[in-house]
Amino acid sequence: MRYVGLAMAFVSSLCFAFSGNMAKYLNEVGLAPLEAVWVRMAGAGVLLLAVLAVVKPSALRIARSRLPFFGVYAVVAVAGVQSLYFAAITRLPVGIALLLEFMAPVMVVAWVRIVRKVRLARAAYIGAVVAVAGLAIVVEAWQGMRLDALGLILALLAGACAAGYFLMSDSFADDVDPLGLIAWGMTGAAVVLAPIARPWDISWDAFTLTAAPGGATPLPVLGAYLWMVVVATVLAYILGVNAVRRLSAAVGATVATLEVIFGSIIAWVLLGQTLGAYQIVGGLIVLSGALLAQTATISRQAAPADPAAATGVSRTTVDS
Repeated sequence: MRYVGLAMAFVSSLCFAFSGNMAKYLNEVGLAPLEAVWVRMAGAGVLLLAVLAVVKPSALRIARSRLPFFGVYAVVAVAGVQSLYFAAITRLPVGIALLLEFMAPVMVVAWVRIVRKVRLARAAYIGAVVAVAGLAIVVEAWQGMRLDALGLILALLAGACAAGYFLMSDSFADDVDPLGLIAWGMTGAAVVLAPIARPWDISWDAFTLTAAPGGATPLPVLGAYLWMVVVATVLAYILGVNAVRRLSAAVGATVATLEVIFGSIIAWVLLGQTLGAYQIVGGLIVLSGALLAQTATISRQAAPADPAAATGVSRTTVDS
């Protein structure tokens, strides 16, 4: 079961890594970031609702007591992550935006310790410090923050919402069907963003064009959009949520950091975007710190907190 979950998380990270890169093609033909997010969420939501209505209608039923959870999931775990990240990549290279977004594992550690008041191993805090140090190298702080300041803020806010995605995906009970949660989450995100994205003003003729952002590999915009909806959204979310359900938020967030590497490779192949030496070194440090922090959390989950726990009298685990 664990290896299946790890495989699902790995493939989910690869699928998610295409989202920002495909969005560049939509941006190139005139779609604003929020418009790109809206067509992505709306397309994925309609597709999932249609499929589930035929194949598994029970997945779409929501208990009244669960409506607030579904609402927060749609706003934070879907609309928040995607809109903030898409806005960030208009001001930052895809690889750097991903690096900043994937401060999420460290944010998960902070939430577990501060909000849930769970004691963590020292390595968790060391990992957080290492990740922050790596972040300072990524943005070349000694140069006075040469990267776009608003882009940095947007990417970090996307990371906070991503942390919420992992924590919420790990917290719901068996009365919520993951497929239904994703379908309604996508649809709800599209509804929430509609007044801001104003889809009625979108130039739909743009989807008939071919784009090559910044001299990148030319692709049909409709093809890039369909890949973003089916692979980078529907498949990515289904695999990601089910992986977290099998592994926990801590492990899921850890494996998800691979999206940084996948996204940078895809951006290099398709868009010709490369990272400087400081971004590469800093990025590796960020990932190392995140992995160290999460490894500490995971090890605490596996080990009893005291001798009594070993006998089953009392057990304290990391609630992530």
